[in-house]
Amino acid sequence: MAAGFVDKARITVHAGKGGDGAVAFHREKYIAAGGPDGGDGGRGGDVVFVVDDNMSTLMDFRYKRKYVAGNGANGQGKRCYGKDGETLYIKVPRGTLIRDTETGALMHDMSTGENWVAAKGGRGGWGNLHFATPTRQVPRFAKPGLPGESHDITLELKLLADVGLVGFPNVGKSTLLSVVSKAHPKIANYHFTTLFPNLGVVYVDEGVSFVMADIPGIIEGASEGAGLGHDFLRHIDRCRLLIHLVDVSGSEGRDPVEDFEAIQAELREYSPELAERPQIVAANKCDLLGDRENIERLKKHVEEQGYSFFEMSAVTHEGTRQLVGECARRLAELPPILSFEADYVPPEPVVDTSEELSIQHFDDMWVVEGPWLQRLVATVNFSDYESRMFFDRVLREAGVFERMEAMGVKNGDTVSMYDLMFEYQD
Repeated sequence: MAAGFVDKARITVHAGKGGDGAVAFHREKYIAAGGPDGGDGGRGGDVVFVVDDNMSTLMDFRYKRKYVAGNGANGQGKRCYGKDGETLYIKVPRGTLIRDTETGALMHDMSTGENWVAAKGGRGGWGNLHFATPTRQVPRFAKPGLPGESHDITLELKLLADVGLVGFPNVGKSTLLSVVSKAHPKIANYHFTTLFPNLGVVYVDEGVSFVMADIPGIIEGASEGAGLGHDFLRHIDRCRLLIHLVDVSGSEGRDPVEDFEAIQAELREYSPELAERPQIVAANKCDLLGDRENIERLKKHVEEQGYSFFEMSAVTHEGTRQLVGECARRLAELPPILSFEADYVPPEPVVDTSEELSIQHFDDMWVVEGPWLQRLVATVNFSDYESRMFFDRVLREAGVFERMEAMGVKNGDTVSMYDLMFEYQD
């Protein structure tokens, strides 16, 4: 892969930890027993991905691999709540796919431009203000903040181009892109010139334009990983229209019909759906033709398969305007660019309940704490019925309720587990 273009990157994101709640009591001259006034800790900062249309590669992620949002501040006395942690915004190019590294499942497609929260900050701990009751007026405990979410993520860039140029290396794709757009791809007369995709905006008429991508050259076997393989082919996935450029000059002793079929076979092998994408066949280097045998054979071959056929020369600009006009006409009739549906399912947490829990009894309040319980509370979505049932099952299997019953818990007593409070019911 060329040093200037990175289309895959692996990073770790950590949301911020919630701030701890405060244990404090109201102290004011001439006011006796002012009561608890410890404030809550602030919420940890989220990690949020945003689209930056000025970015075209994942180069920024080559050297920085760990991204951490700000922690929430601790609560203080006088009912002062801790400040929320600073949200971390990570900019990525439009079209970036965000995958779970372990499973490869798609978490989100950054093609629509909407922000996406990849890791949620931990909830802030409650101050002792929350734990005051008529029978417990001096609560001397508060709750620590919960840890934020953490994910190992793989970023994968798929270009958002309307038209993709495909064909063997050195057939003139870079030259065509430079002629019809303001892009300035590197052009030279050797194979595998283009080691990363170039994009250019093609202006057809007032209010009519489209994005064209010069896809790196495909070789036979690319669908099986030969050469640069899938690194090349993945960039055609979103193109609505393909221009298949074929060298008909015979200058390298190649047969244009065989070249055409070789590329078609690679597309079918990589993705049958991609092979069915609308396609225009453009015979390039017509200015170098000695006789028309090659071009006539290719024209007959592709038109029999239902493809539009154009003769052109990228170097002399012959036929390029007609080709661009046909692209604009076809794009106006085609549906918008494909957006991929997320298929990531968060795994059910694996909870090691071997660590000892602390169970304390204050009047009608039961405070349950411990490292594994803290991790469990942080990961459970209590607005979801299945998640709540999972939480209850883990507590019962760990013998938490059995221990509390042995210690004398009664129906209606309040149970506090970090920022979770509920009435006990057997």
